[in-house]
Amino acid sequence: MRRAVVITASTRAAAGVYDDRSGPIAAQALRQWGFHVDEPVVVADGPAVGEALRAAISSGADLVLTTGGTGLSPTDSTPEQTSPLLDRQVPGIPEALRAAGVANGVAGAILSRGLAGVAGRTLVVNLPGSTGGVRDAIDVLHPVVEHALDQIAGGDHRRE
Repeated sequence: MRRAVVITASTRAAAGVYDDRSGPIAAQALRQWGFHVDEPVVVADGPAVGEALRAAISSGADLVLTTGGTGLSPTDSTPEQTSPLLDRQVPGIPEALRAAGVANGVAGAILSRGLAGVAGRTLVVNLPGSTGGVRDAIDVLHPVVEHALDQIAGGDHRRE
């Protein structure tokens, strides 16, 4: 069984000001896809995101999804915490995530600075922090995640 980790970047949720709503949506979807997923890790924006990412990658997770911290606010730094950990970026994933948001009527989706890439043998994808953004992202990722993970593990391209 493949293993995934969900990390929510939210200073207020980490402080208990409100409950994390986006991480559980991602975790539930991954479970439905057959992944083993613990409860989302909720951390404050900033260096704690990088620490959580390093821990997830070093634990051998196949897939790490982050939610939050991809916008333009001064505290949004998930892409900056993610970028140094990636061996290779996969720009088509965040491009598709932004396009799906716009196609679903969310013009602000183009403001997401999320990244995706490979860190060792782990696929890392930054999702927006909104529940709608996570749902849109899940719809985009579902048909390609297994193939991406097969490729990262050295598998051949699918033959149609």
